[in-house]
Amino acid sequence: MDALSSLRQEIGALWADGKGKKLIAIALGWGLLNGTRMIYPVLLPSLSESFGLTLTTAGLLVTIIWVTYAIGQVPSGVLADRYGERTILTTGLLIVAGAVSLVVLAPSTWSLFAATGLIGVGLSLYPVARITALSDLYPDRIGRVLGITMAAGDTGQTVLPLVAGVLIGLTWQVGLVFVVPLLVVVAISVWRVLPSTVSSDTARTELSLQRAKTVLRELYHPTLVIMAIILFLYIGVLQTFSAFYPTYLIHEKGFSSTAASALFSLFFAFGIAAKPLAGVAYDVIGIRRSLPLVLGGAILGFALLPFLTDFWLLAGDTVLISSMLGSGAITQSYLSETIPSEIEGTGLGAVRSSASLLASTGPVLFGAIAERGFFDEGYLSLALLMGVVTLLTLRLPDKTD
Repeated sequence: MDALSSLRQEIGALWADGKGKKLIAIALGWGLLNGTRMIYPVLLPSLSESFGLTLTTAGLLVTIIWVTYAIGQVPSGVLADRYGERTILTTGLLIVAGAVSLVVLAPSTWSLFAATGLIGVGLSLYPVARITALSDLYPDRIGRVLGITMAAGDTGQTVLPLVAGVLIGLTWQVGLVFVVPLLVVVAISVWRVLPSTVSSDTARTELSLQRAKTVLRELYHPTLVIMAIILFLYIGVLQTFSAFYPTYLIHEKGFSSTAASALFSLFFAFGIAAKPLAGVAYDVIGIRRSLPLVLGGAILGFALLPFLTDFWLLAGDTVLISSMLGSGAITQSYLSETIPSEIEGTGLGAVRSSASLLASTGPVLFGAIAERGFFDEGYLSLALLMGVVTLLTLRLPDKTD
């Protein structure tokens, strides 16, 4: 009875003062953007055929998304501080909708890469503004609500690539363009439910060299440096794995595109449960115990992947690897509590951007390795990198000073 009462109180707190609608709108936007981004790995074989891409250039196409996504997060954090989350979140959704339309209409390889880069720009506007908006709405439950929105992201990454895998049977363009009206509808919803005001006086700070020096000085802290390295390694592994997993299953394991899409979606499906649970674990036991817990399965899963060929064994291994998805709720909650509130948006943008920019080299490097016949060895190296992340976690204080 006490547990049921506690659950009711938790749900009531999340929905208090009309905040539930805001949470749903933000979560839907995050789910659609993540799902749109993860349609690309499903489309890579078709795009490679249509535009004559090799594994290396296909990896570069994915890297373009991550590079523009990474670079854009510093200015997006500054803009969120200055103009408010509603404007930035809505703009990001509309840019991605327009960029997807341009990809579908791309007449050449150059235009394909340019439009793909624009998708990354739109994506970059959302994550920092999402975190700062949620931290204002739920200052005492940030781990839980970030877990919920990240679960929405995994829902999008589960459903949209699966739908795309089916629609590719018509044309690859149909397998991508169906997300455009969904993005527009959610952009309108975000604009309507979020407040138009800027959250604090510091958000009106001018974009100056002095402010940049202040941000860098605050971020030059051993804890934040370690967190930046952890994010770099984790994001690099996630980007690399997600970019080539369907291609790996088709080319190396001999599966059809439908079966490969199903396993790829399965990876994100289990993240729907992993992220809220990881967020609760962070709130209860801290980062030093919760993060190694969610990364352990991925280390084992990557190590086993080259040696499995049966569909159901690979399905089980995919679920094992998916435990790593819970780390996002932990690391981003920790960062939101660690970075000083007066530079939260800009600081989050700087840390995420620097880590993501370095990590964005992963897909193109992995593509070059795979093209030389070392696909399996590449996945074994991912297991090693996840082990390094786990060791670094032990150097973090559970609570920051």
